[in-house]
Amino acid sequence: MLVTVSRYSFPYEAHIARARLETEGIPAFVADEHTINMQWLYSNALGGVRLQVPEPYAQAAQAILAEDREPDLIEQQGEETKVCPHCGSTNTEYHQIGRRWAFLVFIGIHFPLFPVQDGIKCRDCGKISAQSDL
Repeated sequence: MLVTVSRYSFPYEAHIARARLETEGIPAFVADEHTINMQWLYSNALGGVRLQVPEPYAQAAQAILAEDREPDLIEQQGEETKVCPHCGSTNTEYHQIGRRWAFLVFIGIHFPLFPVQDGIKCRDCGKISAQSDL
C-alpha cells in the first residue's frame, strides 16, 4: 500500500523530491501529476501533486525530505552575496522592485504599466536597492 509523504503545487517539485528519495534507495511515485498539468487550477482542490512511497518506507522518506541540504549546496557551488550600498552588509536577499504595483495596476486596468526590476533587500538596515545601483 502506498502512503502520501508530501504534497506539492507543481509536478516538477514532486519529481525533484522523488529523485532525492530514489537516490537513497526508497521507491517513490508521483500521483495526480497529469491532472495538475492539464488543469493547474485544480491543484489546491485536489490537494496538489502527491509523492507516495510504500508504507514501510514512509518514516525514512519523511526524514530525508525534512533534511536541509542548502549548506551542502553552498559549500559545493559557493554563495554569491551582494553588498548593501547603504550599510556595506552582506546579509542581503533577492527582492523584486515594483512587483506589487505592477500586479495592482494589472488587476485594475488589465495592462501592466509598471516595470518590475531586480534588486536586493538588506536584512540589517532594511533598505531596498535596484540591481542597477549595485
